[in-house]
Amino acid sequence: MKKPVEVPVFLITGFLDSGKTTFLRQILQEEGFSEEARSLLITCEEGEEEYDEYRLAELNIALTSVEDEESLTSEFLEQCQNFYNPEYVFIEYNGMWKVQTCLDLKLPDGWFINQIITTVDGSTFENYMNNMRSMMLDIFSSSEMIFFNRCSQDMPLNVFRRNIKAVNRRAQMVFDDENGDPIELPPEELPFDLKAEVIEIEDDDFGIWYLDAMEHPENYEGKTVSFTGRVYIANDFPNGCFVPGRHAMTCCVEDIRFIGFICKTKHIDKFKNNMWVKITATVKTEYFPAYQGEGPVLYLKHAKSTKKPEEELVYFN
Repeated sequence: MKKPVEVPVFLITGFLDSGKTTFLRQILQEEGFSEEARSLLITCEEGEEEYDEYRLAELNIALTSVEDEESLTSEFLEQCQNFYNPEYVFIEYNGMWKVQTCLDLKLPDGWFINQIITTVDGSTFENYMNNMRSMMLDIFSSSEMIFFNRCSQDMPLNVFRRNIKAVNRRAQMVFDDENGDPIELPPEELPFDLKAEVIEIEDDDFGIWYLDAMEHPENYEGKTVSFTGRVYIANDFPNGCFVPGRHAMTCCVEDIRFIGFICKTKHIDKFKNNMWVKITATVKTEYFPAYQGEGPVLYLKHAKSTKKPEEELVYFN
């Protein structure tokens, strides 16, 4: 049986007026992403911006749409395959629909999700995060590339970035100003001293330290850190390993998760699940199965039991 031709699918999502159409129009009409190939653009909502159908036709791009979430079915996509026989597919997704709904669809033979891209209006980001945080972070958790537009230097862009990294540390982010020119983020101002003999991580700063150490483990290689954490020991941990960490809320009370780094010690018998400890440890970058690659591994220098922080939950603001 002949193997079906592979058809990459690009899923572009984001809330209404977040810049999806502008982004796609630039990629398809101005940069000629697929000039030499048959492409299909499926739109799932109508925004203020529109496509030039004549220009799309000149570029060999067919345009179709779905009216509601129930209409975006495996059968509809199969019809698109049979009618248009595309070599590339772009889906301008409705940001109010769950991304997972689309990912769960059975795609036509050869189709595969190549990339999930999210567009964000920087001027409304904080308002959406305050009022629709769970829905926003659901989108970000699946995205591989996130384009912030309509940004300005006086916005807390590093905080924006940190909120997303809390749920998806692999996401790549680009920030553009109102003219579409790129904005280079200022260096992250960390609330602790990386040059100190012992890097003291305050209770309120645990989330910031966790994200920074995951993203830049080289900055902590061979250094000593000190912080308060709750002990977690799993049955499948190698002997002599535990995680001193904290519970973090990424979007809502229903989405609280435990974060921390593996810690190695010769005195594992001294630790019990859920006890609070003040840890001092040396950081090394090593492979560990739970990281699915390399990451920070702590080597315990000393620890003592302590009381829990006034605020047990960690936030990433």
